[in-house]
Amino acid sequence: MDNQSAIFKDLTETFQAMNLPVSHMLHEGEGLSMSNLKNLFTTLPFSSIVFRPNYFTMLFVKNAHADYTTDDITFRMEPGTVFFTNPGHFRSFVWYDIQDVYLIAFNESFLKRNIHGDVFKEFPFLVSETVNPRNLSPEDFLVFEHTCLEMFKEFNGNSMYKKQILGNLLMIILLKIKEAFWKDYNPIYEGNKSSQIVKNFKMLLENHFRDLVEGRTDLQLRVTDYAAHQNLNENYLNTVIKTKTGKAVKTWIMEKMICEAQSLLLHTTLSIKEISFRLGFIESAHFGNYFKKYTATTPLAFRQANQ
Repeated sequence: MDNQSAIFKDLTETFQAMNLPVSHMLHEGEGLSMSNLKNLFTTLPFSSIVFRPNYFTMLFVKNAHADYTTDDITFRMEPGTVFFTNPGHFRSFVWYDIQDVYLIAFNESFLKRNIHGDVFKEFPFLVSETVNPRNLSPEDFLVFEHTCLEMFKEFNGNSMYKKQILGNLLMIILLKIKEAFWKDYNPIYEGNKSSQIVKNFKMLLENHFRDLVEGRTDLQLRVTDYAAHQNLNENYLNTVIKTKTGKAVKTWIMEKMICEAQSLLLHTTLSIKEISFRLGFIESAHFGNYFKKYTATTPLAFRQANQ
């Protein structure tokens, strides 16, 4: 996939970039959008550009056929298919025929405002990466369709509690997805075995500290830099890493910083001032305070005690 593929924050940006009409789309304005794709394509088959959405999507294919590619894996969309995708992955699709396909898109902010702040703990599959579409019987699909239609109805209504109602209906769908597909999902297992986001983060962490130690850079990377490297929202990257590894991004960075500092103190003759600059600290006093905060000892005391 092309690393320069377009990144879109919502469905409106995505559809507009592909010259698709957005007038029919229901857009709540604060992170939730819906569409019945039968109103979207005037010419079929339709092949999309390759893009990276910065939002979650749920597809409920009542009557249609398509090929949907996530990263380098292509899935077949058929009647009765339910497909859930997360931010940050390369996407493309080809729709061949469409009668009814319900598309719901939402971002992390909408989830936390209108469901609850700890939504990723209740629904850990929101950070999953190895997602395959599921094909349901007509009876089981009808359960999801009913809730989708309720959401469309509320979108078109004028209730003073519209956002809360939409949030609760979305939570019902998430609960049904969890019950049907993700009862035994273990994000730690995926983080250890098959998470590309975790693998990319750890690789960048290792490569960056190697560059620091070997003097090829003197700039420390922040959480936002690690997120930007994978075209992810900073909060979402931190959620994925913490959920799948048990440690936040800042903790990974801190532990790596202390490990490298201890190694330089033990195995080189560099002065403490030189080590602090090598690791990207502007002042050696800042390095000393940082080291003591996490080890309860000073760099000098650590070196003397372990010589």
